[in-house]
Amino acid sequence: MISSIGDMTHAATPAPLVVLDCDSTTIQDEVIELLAETAGTRDLVAEVTERAMRGEIDFTESLAQRVATLAGTPESVFAEALAKVRLSPGIRELIAHVHELGGKVGVVSGGFHEVLDPLAADLGLDFWRANRLQVIDGKLTGVTVGPVIDAAAKAATLQEWASETGIPLEHTVAVGDGANDLQMMQVSALSVAYNAKPVVREAADISIENDLAQIIDALDRLS
Repeated sequence: MISSIGDMTHAATPAPLVVLDCDSTTIQDEVIELLAETAGTRDLVAEVTERAMRGEIDFTESLAQRVATLAGTPESVFAEALAKVRLSPGIRELIAHVHELGGKVGVVSGGFHEVLDPLAADLGLDFWRANRLQVIDGKLTGVTVGPVIDAAAKAATLQEWASETGIPLEHTVAVGDGANDLQMMQVSALSVAYNAKPVVREAADISIENDLAQIIDALDRLS
């Protein structure tokens, strides 16, 4: 069905900008939890992550709490986490289709560049942005460096990439699962909840489960 959709929508669908969250959206995992597994703090980190994604606590506060548990972990943890990452079904098909339409795909993440960078290269992303973890003498210090990618930063990033590419906001799609994706979903023309928390499903234009290629069907809404 997907291949026929591509044939049907190519002529009618404008070149879109599709911006996705990373953890539990582009990939099936929460990278902070994979890192915390090595540090021995996964259960604690998973609990805080869940509360943040439901919108019960501030994302920046939750990020600081979770990253602090990683202090002293060797930087080899990045490669270990990357080896465990599972791509979400349909992500490669979605990216290929958007590129066929002449569009762009970006990922903006409350996670970490150290794992997202190689993923982005593998997937052929046009843009990506995430937090950075401080490493000194080969060990994580338990803090991030640089601006925190929170809900407001995600929304601003979508707008920045739209301006940079010349793609109007009317042709943008935001895809996410947690509360920190809501602001970028509000500024996009089409918002997609993917395996999402209830607060996100309620706010999104459409809600899908388990296959990002389903978004291909919805791109004709941008025409």
